[in-house]
Amino acid sequence: MEEVLEVGYLIMVADDALFMRNIIKKALAEGGYNRIVEAANGLEVVECYREHRPDLVFLDITMPGRGGLDILVDLLAEDENAKIIMCSAMGQESVILQAVQKGALDFITKPFRAADLIKMVETYLKQ
Repeated sequence: MEEVLEVGYLIMVADDALFMRNIIKKALAEGGYNRIVEAANGLEVVECYREHRPDLVFLDITMPGRGGLDILVDLLAEDENAKIIMCSAMGQESVILQAVQKGALDFITKPFRAADLIKMVETYLKQ
């Protein structure tokens, strides 16, 4: 029997909060993006990226162990073409600026509207 491979973009959702990963996954699924891998901490993010090479990464700024900025630098050192969008809570504007200066494509502030998330996905996956 021939193996059927799923087609479409692969997106990684990296957030230490399960409920937030679920919210992002639900928004992505509503937009037709169903190939999703998850990571719950900094170590998992790097390992998951190496294993799956996702087309786009949503990376939380605040993660246990290693913060999102350090993980961002690691991922871009490993793959300079990595497409990473930072996720932040309100009030983290200075950290968001640092993330963009370090190579993040963009950021989305939590809480967000699902439509805004999908628009961002479509913008960066089409590049």
